[in-house]
Amino acid sequence: MRIFVTGATGYIGSAVVRELIDAGHKVVGLTRSDNGAMALKEAGAEVHHGTLDNLDSLRTGAASADGVIHLAFKNDFSDFSGSLATDLRAIEAIGEVLEDSNKPFVTTAHANGTASDNAVIALTERGVRTSIVELPPSVHGMGDKGFVPRLINISREKGVSAYIGDGSNRWSAVHRLDAARLFRLALESAPAGTRLQGVGDEGIAFRDIASVIGKHLNLPVVSISHEEADAHFGFLGLIAALDLPKSSTLAQKLLGWRPVHPTLISDLEQGHYFKKKD
Repeated sequence: MRIFVTGATGYIGSAVVRELIDAGHKVVGLTRSDNGAMALKEAGAEVHHGTLDNLDSLRTGAASADGVIHLAFKNDFSDFSGSLATDLRAIEAIGEVLEDSNKPFVTTAHANGTASDNAVIALTERGVRTSIVELPPSVHGMGDKGFVPRLINISREKGVSAYIGDGSNRWSAVHRLDAARLFRLALESAPAGTRLQGVGDEGIAFRDIASVIGKHLNLPVVSISHEEADAHFGFLGLIAALDLPKSSTLAQKLLGWRPVHPTLISDLEQGHYFKKKD
């Protein structure tokens, strides 16, 4: 199939592009930059210039494809509501040209993104085979710039690796390459209206994450109170305290998806997360 991928040059998107191409699909990747275009060409994908704000470009890319994987998101934490609004408009624009086609349209869930998710689900009544992949707090692997690298940097700055309370609250996680495979499988065969949890580790105690960070940085591992969390972790204070176990049972049952790449703890133990960048 010819697949239009937004966010095709991102951390997850670039892995999805490689997964699709390796499986025999043709990929058209959305990019706004010359560097992105070069990366897509080197990966063997076709380049489609545009941005999330250019709705005509999104419609054109979707109209020429046999399916769409929508991964692009602005991630502007200073105006997150604006990022969500942009995402909703992009989904609506892509959905317009996929109506009555029975083509697959796979999106990813975002925090507080109920409006976007509802728009995707509504498309199932308009002849689009939609599915939503929900990813855990940590999508880990080489090149990760998410929560775990931030935790490592905070530990370096504070001189301790901390967890909150007894640290028994759990984070789920998935390796980037396992996530990429799930997006492909969802595109190929997920039933319309399916919501899938892309989870490799269903629940890792936050204390265990802090412990392996402390070990690799040669720092003490300490418990802090809930009242101290915001001062220590910054905006991650709330997230570091959450209990977020998830189950991938449905994805495994429907699609035969099985995580095969390293778990988060195993990935951290490999050491690449702790190499300082020049």
